[in-house]
Amino acid sequence: MKRLDLGCGKSKKDGFLGVDSLALPGVDFIHDLKIYPYPFEDNSIDEIWMDNVLEHIPNPLRVMEEIYRMCKNGAKVNIGVPYFRSFYATIDPTHVNFFGVYWFNYFDPNNIFSQKYQYSSAKFIIEKKEFDREWNRNNISFFHRKLINYAEKHPEIYESKWSHIFPLNSLTFYLKVVKP
Repeated sequence: MKRLDLGCGKSKKDGFLGVDSLALPGVDFIHDLKIYPYPFEDNSIDEIWMDNVLEHIPNPLRVMEEIYRMCKNGAKVNIGVPYFRSFYATIDPTHVNFFGVYWFNYFDPNNIFSQKYQYSSAKFIIEKKEFDREWNRNNISFFHRKLINYAEKHPEIYESKWSHIFPLNSLTFYLKVVKP
């Protein structure tokens, strides 16, 4: 099973091959994710983890197409990004993209956004959206825990009605590659 941690930095996920533009401890492949194609064969990857990387890359659509090219049908793709309303999304001067709950809908063939706009031939089923994954749910306030639960059960309502008042910090998308 071939699993990649794209943009792993110094904290490569256990059991994954690390890919980063810097020669850091744990990096197995040195590659700038802004340069295409990535150095992996078509249909060769079973799982990808990309944590707080996609917001730094100028062309996230191209990144998703490259991930799609490399992955096998049914591969898991897990992408963590700062939530666009988050304090953390806007303070980093290297962030060039911002993500809300609808962003990956354009890749999901079951979603009207993908069907209507067809920005890409890369297709991913959205299996789950998770807010503030990196927070230990046992060590957060009662309100924070309830807000996360509400946002995960009603992401569209949370984003349109409440997120500007009670912003959460991050979004993680759990996707599955769909190929013909």
